[in-house]
Amino acid sequence: MTGKRNLWLVACSLWTAAALAQQPGPHAIRVERMRADIGFLSSDVLEGRRSLERGAEVAVQFIAAEFAKAGLKPAAGDSFIQPVPVIEYRLKPDGRKLAVRIEGRTRQLEAGKDFSGTFHQNVKVNAPVVFAGYGITAPEFGYDDYAGLDAQGKIVFVFDHEPQETDPSSVFHGLGNTIHSSPQAKILNAQRHGAVAVLTVAEPNRKHPSALERMARVPGGRQRAASPASQVLADSERRIPSFSVSDAVAADLLATTGRKPGEIQAAIDASLKPASQALPGVSVEMEVEVGESRRAATANVVGVLEGSDPKLREETIVFGAHYDHLGMRGSSVLPGADDDASGTAAIIELARVFAAATERPRRTLVFVAFGAEEAGLLGSYYYAMRPAQPLEKTRGVFSLDMIGRDEQPSAQTKGLIEIAEDTSNEVNFIGLKSSPGLRPVIEAANREVGLRLNHKWDDDAALSVMWRSDHYPFLLKGVPAVWVFNGFTPDYHQPTDTIDKLNFAKMEKIVRLVYLAGRALAQQ
Repeated sequence: MTGKRNLWLVACSLWTAAALAQQPGPHAIRVERMRADIGFLSSDVLEGRRSLERGAEVAVQFIAAEFAKAGLKPAAGDSFIQPVPVIEYRLKPDGRKLAVRIEGRTRQLEAGKDFSGTFHQNVKVNAPVVFAGYGITAPEFGYDDYAGLDAQGKIVFVFDHEPQETDPSSVFHGLGNTIHSSPQAKILNAQRHGAVAVLTVAEPNRKHPSALERMARVPGGRQRAASPASQVLADSERRIPSFSVSDAVAADLLATTGRKPGEIQAAIDASLKPASQALPGVSVEMEVEVGESRRAATANVVGVLEGSDPKLREETIVFGAHYDHLGMRGSSVLPGADDDASGTAAIIELARVFAAATERPRRTLVFVAFGAEEAGLLGSYYYAMRPAQPLEKTRGVFSLDMIGRDEQPSAQTKGLIEIAEDTSNEVNFIGLKSSPGLRPVIEAANREVGLRLNHKWDDDAALSVMWRSDHYPFLLKGVPAVWVFNGFTPDYHQPTDTIDKLNFAKMEKIVRLVYLAGRALAQQ
């Protein structure tokens, strides 16, 4: 199905620049309306819009009202609000335990030093350990770490990321990451193979920081990672626990193979042949104890503009952004003007302009403001499980997340990614390697806009941007999706992410580009 979608998307690139120029819609985009929307969403009144808190609930009602005023229809019944059931929980002070038993000797590991991770319910697992390489099953690349491996009832131990991520000629799309690289993808894959739990270690020959080291580069990131309160979907597709372990623990787990972890990784990367195997005499006991737990609901806000063609209106184009942010840090509001009040204001403006046009697109347009992105893409994962329109008829997704700033070097990106000296007319697109048919459509639209399009983040393996925004759950379902992204700045996740730093002239051009590309998909 994905191949057919990509062929269809390539055909859409035949929509010429001249035809795009004839559309009156882009000229109706108004910066002053987006400025006002961002000003409200990032104001102190909304207290940083943290999921399940008052400010996020106010944002939901505001967006729903703007969708209604724009002329959209509710996605279901008479409400624009799609409830997203979640569980908010806190572990007991010593609520994480991990013990490794190797050839009869048991060692209790120290949380925060030897391992990290969490889970939303009480669980105790004691099982043999099998090693499953990178934990990837990718038939499109002719690669399967589970080939010939019995993982049923076992704890699966895997490397983070994926093979050959620094090799430009790799079958895994060359440099960067594919959809298979994320922890979520690995856990779901292990679950499908019958595993009862997952242990992950940062790949031993890595040329980048581990996930915890990456988070520590962002001021406040380590405190956020250690926050006592976490949120998960109440009916998540993920049903087994997972911990990350240190390099030293990984070496102990693999000692019975007679090879060091780095040697095993090097062999896999060189041959693309899995090195998966049982680990005789190795077992692990994992335990999680929850101290507090409550069921609640955040929300997605979903509006629909029905297509004009009697047949094609069953197919959809999705425009999405997340409205939530991180709430408060002490007495300081984390306003999230760029992250992601900018994207939220953009999809509201796109809804206004599309709905006001005298000629409606042939396909149906869906506008979604996702909740709880900062808690782990919860709103978009939920929508991907329960879409307003069938995903098999979704022809493309544009996720607008952080589109208001000029990208700048920061502690997070230092030494890991090259950022141009002048990014005042540049925008990044992420996910095009997994959605190649979208690229010619976007490039054709940009001929009318004149932005500098950068695809560097699709070649990134250090910062894991592939799976850090709301386009990713759609990619996991095989739907062409792209993240429109201005890049990181030193104000990322800080109290200084304020409206006065936004580049509204560039933001208007980005919204115009998304409008033109989205309309091209909707019309062809």
